Amino acid sequence: MKRFSDPRVASLFKAYPPAVRAKLMALRELVLDTAARTAGVGRLTETLKWGQPSYLTEETGSGTTVRIDRLKAGDGYAIYFHCQSGLVGQFRELYPDTFTYEGKRAMHFAAKDRLPVRELSHCIALALTHHLRKKAKRGG
Repeated sequence: MKRFSDPRVASLFKAYPPAVRAKLMALRELVLDTAARTAGVGRLTETLKWGQPSYLTEETGSGTTVRIDRLKAGDGYAIYFHCQSGLVGQFRELYPDTFTYEGKRAMHFAAKDRLPVRELSHCIALALTHHLRKKAKRGG
């Protein structure tokens, strides 16, 4: 388990109900592990944005922010992406039946569901390298 670099994020995780905390901790680990395994991403900055645990590629600028949080109602949780990035649309094309999508900005999970780790890791890697791919399309 990776340590929290921002005490505000650690406090927020402590405040989550235990069942959803465990799921969000697993999702956090997946984001951090995916970043570590993905070329060009570098070390993530973990902070709060809009009151949610957020993961930024500040070191390299390689991608867009990834946020995670519990859902307001029930015991579900979600991973959020920048709504104007087009990423969720791309994920929908790649994995039409794998995830439950919320518009152009999120994927939702029920606490009882098993995370589709391979597919979700691929989506996270695409988000964390979003700017690199856009730059490559423009010719550097």
